[in-house]
Amino acid sequence: MQPGAEVRSRAHTTTDSKGRRDTRKQDDPVPLPARWTRPVVRAVTPQVDGGRRPAKATVGELVAVSADAFADGHTPLWCELRYRHESATAWSVTPMTQAYDDRWHGTLPIGQLGLHRFWVRARVDEFRGWRDDLLARDRAGQELAPHLETGARLLEAAMALAKSQERAVLGELAAALRAAERGLETDAPDPVVEWLGTAGAASQAGEHPSLGEVLASVRLGAAVGNLADPGSATNAGPFTVRADPAKARFSSWYEMFPRSASTDGTHGSFADVRRRLDYVQAMGFDVLYLPPIHPIGRSARKGRDGATKAGPHDVGSPWAIGGPEGGHTSIHPDLGTLADFTELVRDAARRGIDVAIDLAFQASPDHPWVREHPTWFLHGPDGTIRYAENPPKRYEDIYPFDFESADWPDLWMALLDVVRFWLAHGVRVFRVDNPHTKPFAFWEWLLANVRAEAPEAIFLSEAFTRPRVMEHLGRIGFTQSYTYFTWRTSKWELETYLTELTRSDVASYLRPNLWPNTPDILTEELQHGGRGAFLARVVLAATLAASYGIYGPAFELQEHLPREQGSEEYLRSEKYEVRSWDLESPASLAAFIALVNRIRHEHRALQFNDSLHFHRTDNDALIAYSKHRHEGVTRDAVLTVLNLDHGFPQSGWVHIDLEAVGLREDEPFVAHDLLSDARYAWRGSANFVKLDPADVPCHVFSLTQGQRATGNGQ
Repeated sequence: MQPGAEVRSRAHTTTDSKGRRDTRKQDDPVPLPARWTRPVVRAVTPQVDGGRRPAKATVGELVAVSADAFADGHTPLWCELRYRHESATAWSVTPMTQAYDDRWHGTLPIGQLGLHRFWVRARVDEFRGWRDDLLARDRAGQELAPHLETGARLLEAAMALAKSQERAVLGELAAALRAAERGLETDAPDPVVEWLGTAGAASQAGEHPSLGEVLASVRLGAAVGNLADPGSATNAGPFTVRADPAKARFSSWYEMFPRSASTDGTHGSFADVRRRLDYVQAMGFDVLYLPPIHPIGRSARKGRDGATKAGPHDVGSPWAIGGPEGGHTSIHPDLGTLADFTELVRDAARRGIDVAIDLAFQASPDHPWVREHPTWFLHGPDGTIRYAENPPKRYEDIYPFDFESADWPDLWMALLDVVRFWLAHGVRVFRVDNPHTKPFAFWEWLLANVRAEAPEAIFLSEAFTRPRVMEHLGRIGFTQSYTYFTWRTSKWELETYLTELTRSDVASYLRPNLWPNTPDILTEELQHGGRGAFLARVVLAATLAASYGIYGPAFELQEHLPREQGSEEYLRSEKYEVRSWDLESPASLAAFIALVNRIRHEHRALQFNDSLHFHRTDNDALIAYSKHRHEGVTRDAVLTVLNLDHGFPQSGWVHIDLEAVGLREDEPFVAHDLLSDARYAWRGSANFVKLDPADVPCHVFSLTQGQRATGNGQ
């Protein structure tokens, strides 16, 4: 063979049993595709695990759907979003809009609880490509006749998929193109003008619209684009979005031990908790979370401050669930009865408060299941049931379940029945204790079953664990998650971590719930930072994320003494004893917390996470961030500036990204401090602040333009 000679495939012909010829190229190892299309659709968002699991949304949201869509050559695309709720049979269709970089955007409306499915479909838009070329030829004064015939044929092809009215109109337009004596200046047919409602420059001047105006109509382009052959489309999907109630996105949690709700230091009851509801409501919380309310075991009961031996009057840890009175579907007798609990749930609901209970899937040695189902528990080599350990910590009062035992199906069903029991008694919000220590498959199964029966149920994951594990729990169905916010204190840590939670793919499936403290976690910052630290941490939690919580009354009463140096455990922890709290203490931060929660409820921007934006400051002790919401004609922009130094006043310049908060650079604006009610007249992006932790270490500004500032400037 000579250099450069062409290598040709040798064709051969075979005949099948029916005499049909099959001609193939011997040298082609890959067969011809059975079907192919020109558009490429990729990088669809939101999606989780390639569409195998649903992204998260809440009822009433408009979910932004985006995709890369493009094709070879220069012919434009028609791209659309197709969606339906799981209970519907028909698909809704809405066009997507194209950005400069082949990124297409659409909106998925979430109207009801449950699963919503969607596809992104792209087709080559031959009609728009023809129209754009035709208009360009017309502007250049070129001959149009042969190209008008091409357009007529495209319209006739669309007629085959059109409804009767559309079919007649498109036929009129095709005929008009063929008969256009004056080219695009020819008057458009009346039926076409009437159907399209064309209002171009000519019609506005009282003249009859021309063919050129009709062809440029957005409605015509959408109508014909939507009538292309479905077989020519590239489809990406299906993807899913699970819709939860609005409280899954925006909620304010208050944790309290019901046994410490009395006013005289005795063991509290549900009746005492009901008397505390006005206090919780006045602070603006809409979820009241109660640690386990079940009977507590006596064997190996922990004493005060976690002592390994309990005294005769020690009440033990509520997480050591189960005793002679019953297990996970029973009530601790000192708290009251099941009827008392049900009345508490109803009384709270009348105030707009959900009562959340703790799902702690573990048992004390006295739990009835230990006797009735010993195979449900982990056993040691000597055959005895093993207590829980997290070396060097030992929990002799708790037996973990064996989710992989020979009887695991019965165990799993029993735990599902526990959730069903509390659903039947009005509970819709659950805080789940240490879910990362149980199999992912168990949670995915349980949550799917619960949502099939109660799609409004909310599950908060208490998983202070490795990042990928925490994230996976969100993927498989947990509604919200505790986070590492509790230990993020520096400006860099907060900015980096909250950007990851709210602006990366993680936001599609993990909803953060920020807690400054818990019964297990008294951070070093709260131990030593004084009042300024408590104020700063509650404002950070409440404004950085749409959902947050505090463990009270320890938080509002600034409980800050650790069990010992270097420990995050509270001294005189409520986990092991009944406490009596002075809610009328002048040191209480209850009024400040109530103000913060009122601000959250009055400003829509703070009820979402997707617009969180950090702004530059010239002092690293100051952190500045905003949230912005634009709904219809209403704009809401909130800027928080906070002093992270709890010991000293700090000042500096905040450089506001005005575009990120919806402000124009050429006009002054009002910065209204919602905490102090002071108003400042600001102009431009650079503005000066000074914050003293001895007073209030933060501003929470509402930013508006077009209003006069009052009060003293800063």
